[in-house]
Amino acid sequence: MVDIDVTLIKELRSRTNAGVMDCKEALKEAAGDMEKAVDFLRKKGLATALKRAGRETSEGVVNAYIHAGGKIGVLVEVNCETDFVAKTDEFKTFVKDIAMHIAAARPLGIEREDIAEDIVQRERDVYLAQARETGKPEKILDKIVQGKMEKFYREVCLLEQPFVKDTDRTVKDLIHEMVAKTGENITVRRFARYQLGGE
Repeated sequence: MVDIDVTLIKELRSRTNAGVMDCKEALKEAAGDMEKAVDFLRKKGLATALKRAGRETSEGVVNAYIHAGGKIGVLVEVNCETDFVAKTDEFKTFVKDIAMHIAAARPLGIEREDIAEDIVQRERDVYLAQARETGKPEKILDKIVQGKMEKFYREVCLLEQPFVKDTDRTVKDLIHEMVAKTGENITVRRFARYQLGGE
């Protein structure tokens, strides 16, 4: 059995905010490999998030974020299960990060179902026209369009976007990590983004 050094546990804790015992377990599983231990904790966080996904979220925070000298403003509502979690500094900081991300990344909706059908159809038509221009056989055009649509969704759906402060993680990853930390289901309920003179 691998003997886990305390400094490794401290480093893993500072990187993931996971509990001491979780960090110890992750490092044992990963035989002391820091990157594997981080992945182990992220997967564990994901498993916890999936378990809690059905639970009702009726508490939470509405955050207002003003960016770029008052030229961009965001209002976002993020829900959790209890008032206790909603009032913690960690949760408030998390919600502020989500609002800041929305200001910077300009999502069109929270998930795929939120993107207006006319926008989706317009993108699909453009990609199909571009694919036809390549002269490739008709039967593979659908695959090309599907690949481009996947990329489009990653760019415009909040949950699928790479988080602006750490592009190795998506916003969904960030939420799952918060679920693992708080032990509560967490959802982004709605948001509005305003840009001076913009759409």
